[in-house]
Amino acid sequence: MKKGALLVLLLIVWAVLAWPFDVQTGALKWSDMAAGLVVALLVLVLARELSPSDVALRVSPVRVFWFVAYAFFLGWYIVKANVDVAYRVLHPDMPIRPGIVKVKTALRSQAALTMLSNSITLTPGTLTVNALEDGTLYIHWIYVRTEDADEASRMIIGRFEWFLEKIFE
Repeated sequence: MKKGALLVLLLIVWAVLAWPFDVQTGALKWSDMAAGLVVALLVLVLARELSPSDVALRVSPVRVFWFVAYAFFLGWYIVKANVDVAYRVLHPDMPIRPGIVKVKTALRSQAALTMLSNSITLTPGTLTVNALEDGTLYIHWIYVRTEDADEASRMIIGRFEWFLEKIFE
């Protein structure tokens, strides 16, 4: 996509989200659009380092299907983890055993590793502390069940990895 077209698209998204129009008169608030232009230009400058090979997402109906399925799957685990964290916070003994565990994934593309790291962080009770290019992740876990890297990998990332392979690799 050409940079000019991308700038216009970003401005349209900004206008839809910020709605820079006066409710009574319908007049455009130029200060809001100027802020949108600054943000859109900033996004273009920061994103210029990205190339299509970095993103590595070729859109296909199969990938879109798996992405939608993954969104629902991730949503379920987010709700489930929220309930677990709420239980731990409200429990009189506060059953936590925090620690950082090392896990290993077979995912190799940067997009897949980023999505996996973000999925782990979005799930309450776990937080991605560091992600290395070789697929090693360091995860802060609210209740460390095992310190074995293989077992921790199965418990934390195993449920997400299968989907992300289908989407990104």
